[in-house]
Order: sequence, then structure tokens, then C-alpha cells
Amino acid sequence: MAAETERSSHKVYEKDKIGEVRIADEVVAIIAGLAATEVDGVDSMAGNITNELVGKLGMKNLSKGVKVEVTEEHVSVNMALNLKYGYSIPDVCEKVQEKVKNAIENMTGLMVLDVNIKIAGVSLEEK
Repeated sequence: MAAETERSSHKVYEKDKIGEVRIADEVVAIIAGLAATEVDGVDSMAGNITNELVGKLGMKNLSKGVKVEVTEEHVSVNMALNLKYGYSIPDVCEKVQEKVKNAIENMTGLMVLDVNIKIAGVSLEEK
């Protein structure tokens, strides 16, 4: 229980003093990581984490390569991606930004201010 109090979390919902909903920053980072890896052209998060490895490594590893800053109702996301060779970097990044923004806003109700992407590498397909 002590480990849970050290986590950074933010209240997103409170109604009639029945209870409240708090979302840990790490959850927002995982949402961003999952959304990014679903975009065609993204090979993996920096650190070689892919959707196929989620079952083996667990959900916490999807936040690798993702940093989020959450204030009262705003989120700023910084992420590092490995892209597949042959895809347009600006096009893929634009799709990732839109997908991450929509996923976080729909799932948490927080407003995303920006999604900053760093291209950490390009994956060459082996023939």
C-alpha cells in the first residue's frame, strides 16, 4: 500500500461525495504507448517494446520511452519511437500524435496539450 501512495496520480472525477477516480501518470503513459504502436509505420517504442511482447513482459513496460506531465486537467506527452523503413516520417508522426491525443482524451477526460515525438531509430526489414 505504501508504494501506491508514492505514485503520482490525478483526480479526474468526483460526484456527490460517493467517491473519486484517480489516474496514475503511468496509466496515461501506457495508453500513449499502446496507441502509438497501433499506427502503421511504427516499429516499436524506443527500447524494443511491441504489442507482441505485452503478454510476456506486462503492461508496465509499454510506458518505456514515454514521459508524461500531467497537471490538473492537461497532459503533455514526450515519446521516443522506432519507425519502419520506407514510411514517411512526417505522416507517421502526425498519425501517432492524433491517435495518442484521441486515446488519452477519450479514456481519461484529460486535455492533451501536445504530443512530442523523437525518432530514436529506423528499423530495416530483413529479407
